[in-house]
Amino acid sequence: MENCKLLLFDLDGTLLRSDKTISEVTLKALHECREKGILIGVSTSRGEQNALSFIEELQPDVLIASGGALVKYNGKYIYKAEFSKEETRQMIAFAREVCGVDCEITIDTVDSHYWNYKIDPKKQDHSWGDSIYTDFTDFEESSLKMCVEIFEDSQAMRLSKLLDWCDCIRFSDGYWYKFTQKTATKEQAIKELCSVCGISAEEIIAFGDDYADIGMLNLCGTGIAMGNAISEVREQADLVIRSNDEDGIAEYLATISI
Repeated sequence: MENCKLLLFDLDGTLLRSDKTISEVTLKALHECREKGILIGVSTSRGEQNALSFIEELQPDVLIASGGALVKYNGKYIYKAEFSKEETRQMIAFAREVCGVDCEITIDTVDSHYWNYKIDPKKQDHSWGDSIYTDFTDFEESSLKMCVEIFEDSQAMRLSKLLDWCDCIRFSDGYWYKFTQKTATKEQAIKELCSVCGISAEEIIAFGDDYADIGMLNLCGTGIAMGNAISEVREQADLVIRSNDEDGIAEYLATISI
């Protein structure tokens, strides 16, 4: 632990409590780590626009967003893994072909988050950033990530095969699947970050709870699973701590020497 240079946190289910806030105890613990010269980072499947309130609160040195498709270091973009406009249109078309023309879709771009939800997402999650409603007809944007709500496993498998140039991961807390470039994973984003900022993955302590975090936890020097993490994450982690609603991160940081 003494050679730790970066603490890297997933947001939902990890750094955020169930009410989508960061506890004062955890914020204080992160502030104390930063005073010791440790970098603070966020690694989330949310798009940057959907994490703005937490970015403003934390002022992270590192931001990995859209599941690894976007990386920022000290406020500057250092990595983007985008789909072209044509690729994005094709992805939307395949999603509608497989899951129905009224299936719910979200698209992250560098600057915006687009959605066709039947219910405004901010009514379900007050922390959700500004989103732009669209029916995705004649969508003309390059994208970082597409998410699709898919209720049938057979449909998810079919769409994944059609989009075989994408990395596909399901979120465990619902029926949503994310599609990014094959190179846009949290672990690949960490490798890109390390090549720029001069630290090694061994010098990173990473925290997570869901499928998209497994590669990140395996890559980093220490991979920490939250007590509320899915079993697959707990089994892969170096250590399991208390849950996101029990200040597990703050408690862990108080017990180590960094």
